[in-house]
Amino acid sequence: MQDFLLGVVQQSLIFSIAVMGIYISYEILKFADLSADGSFTLGASVSAILIIKGVNPFIALIFSMLAGAIAGAITGILNVKLKIQDILSSILVMVGLYSINLRVMGRANLPLFAEYNIFSKGNTLFTIIILASISVIFFTLFYKTKLGYLLKGIGDNENMIISLGINTGGIKIFALSLSNAFIALSGGILAQYQGFSDINMGTGIMIMGLASIIIGFNLFGKLKLANSSILCILGTLIYRTSIALSLKIGFNPSDLKLISSIIVIVALSLGSGKGMLKKKKILMEEKDKSISKLKKVGSENA
Repeated sequence: MQDFLLGVVQQSLIFSIAVMGIYISYEILKFADLSADGSFTLGASVSAILIIKGVNPFIALIFSMLAGAIAGAITGILNVKLKIQDILSSILVMVGLYSINLRVMGRANLPLFAEYNIFSKGNTLFTIIILASISVIFFTLFYKTKLGYLLKGIGDNENMIISLGINTGGIKIFALSLSNAFIALSGGILAQYQGFSDINMGTGIMIMGLASIIIGFNLFGKLKLANSSILCILGTLIYRTSIALSLKIGFNPSDLKLISSIIVIVALSLGSGKGMLKKKKILMEEKDKSISKLKKVGSENA
């Protein structure tokens, strides 16, 4: 039982890094970015092939982030420059990434069991906690920057930001790059953790991210010390634990898709009731802070 719980916690922390990235596009930017499924696998593929070629596993993760950032930037360019609808531009990138990931790996599955990785030395849980903590610190500080406030402002009222004379297109592209960079980082870490990269390992990441965000905000949004990154971690922990317990009590792995759908439906149901009120309160508080900050930016630009 101890090993079971340890495994759930470790995987939840790894996936929570992807959820923090999805939070940017889904919750802040209000952008339906389905390219997350492809960029997660892209991060795993790049990490796996570089490790096999002898690259340091930590450097491999940096390249995973760069690859994810490029994928996110392409989604943003399709939407901002070519005026393709957000969900369609992300689907086009997701479909294209499937072929690219096969090209990167050379086949559908790439084993890493015999390769040196970031978990080869030291305590696995400690390493994962360090990586997740760095992500939390980064996003906590980032949301307090001028760019972070601009991102929130674009999601809440893009016309107001445009009226301040700020180019929202470039900020959108950057936000999608940042989002997919962390999604790809999560994929790269997971590939090293489980010892292989698979072409289908990113399938359903977007759904998992949405469910985790909704669960985290609805169940723990009232905690005063919990910022959005911490809520993403708590939501992912609840979601992954639900999936793991379903398998533990005897559900067939083929039922996981159905179980995931039920969890998302329950989470969305919570969001339409009392939980949504808590979430709205948090978002309104953040919005007020963003508007105050943006007014200051506008006065500086005037």
